Amino acid sequence: MSFLWPQMLWLLLVLPLLVLLYLWLLRRRQRTALRYANLSIVREALGKGPGWRRHVPPMLLLLALAAMLLAAARPSASITLPSTQQTIILAMDVSGSMRAEDVAPNRLVASQNAAKAFLAELPRHVKVGIVAFAGSAQVVQPITLSREDLVTAIDKFQLQRATAIGSAIVVSLSELFPEQRISLTDMTYSRNTDPFAPRGRSLDQPRNNEEKAFQPVEPGSYGSAAIILLTDGQRTTGVDTAEAAKMAADRGVRVYTVGVGTVEGEVIGFEGWSMRVRLDEDTLKDVARTTKAEYFYAGTAENLKQIYQSLSSRLTVEKKETEVSGLLALLAAGLVVLAAGLSLAWFKRVL
Repeated sequence: MSFLWPQMLWLLLVLPLLVLLYLWLLRRRQRTALRYANLSIVREALGKGPGWRRHVPPMLLLLALAAMLLAAARPSASITLPSTQQTIILAMDVSGSMRAEDVAPNRLVASQNAAKAFLAELPRHVKVGIVAFAGSAQVVQPITLSREDLVTAIDKFQLQRATAIGSAIVVSLSELFPEQRISLTDMTYSRNTDPFAPRGRSLDQPRNNEEKAFQPVEPGSYGSAAIILLTDGQRTTGVDTAEAAKMAADRGVRVYTVGVGTVEGEVIGFEGWSMRVRLDEDTLKDVARTTKAEYFYAGTAENLKQIYQSLSSRLTVEKKETEVSGLLALLAAGLVVLAAGLSLAWFKRVL
């Protein structure tokens, strides 16, 4: 627990002084009683004393005052609460390798079914956008609350050539941060293996001398949005995956990766060509590690569904620093009412 106004905690030093004052008043009362010539006559007249009960209302008042002083220091605590500004981007692979049948009925259909089941589990206030990627990446459904529009977009997936995982992450970031003007057209890249070959300007570099440089934040610190990347992990074109993952990490966005298929893979044919498609787990683990997220393996259609369900519970709550002054003030008020009630019931007076 932390305090926004910690200097107010010095007021707690008043509490010991009040305890000493209470003890002094009790002793003063005893001295007054000793003035009577015959104490036994006084006891018989007063009947049985209140005993321990006389100390309960003052003790409750002391606790109420302590709670009020703590509330004045404005304490804050880290509390897990449902997020009211949650946005999730589903980045889904529609490359030719997704037609492999090592996940029944095939990788693409299994991922579509699992994505729709995931949407059904999400609270209605969570916004979702969908990015489909193959040789390039594009937003097929802008961020929306409409589950019907999202399902329609998923059902319209069509297989294409190549796999641009890094581009999918960049496009997802552009959807989450439209004010940053992130665009794939600004990021050129070279497929030349020569390490000295010219490369394009990073998207986080200023476009001109007047524009301020991008300021990175702590990886995983952006709690209002996340990206779920579902793919077999075999990049063949587009923005470098590691570079795109760093862009997400610098913005605090977690990229949860879901590997579809099997490590052994299988040979598939597509538009007159054939190739063996394997799950590249290392790439997906690196993306998740860089962005402080997690990697999930989906070897079967049932595993894929369970992963999406677990992601639903992970992504719809978050820890927030919340001020709890109101709770302490309410506790203080309750203690005051209790002290007054007990004093009235036992001694026929309010304190």
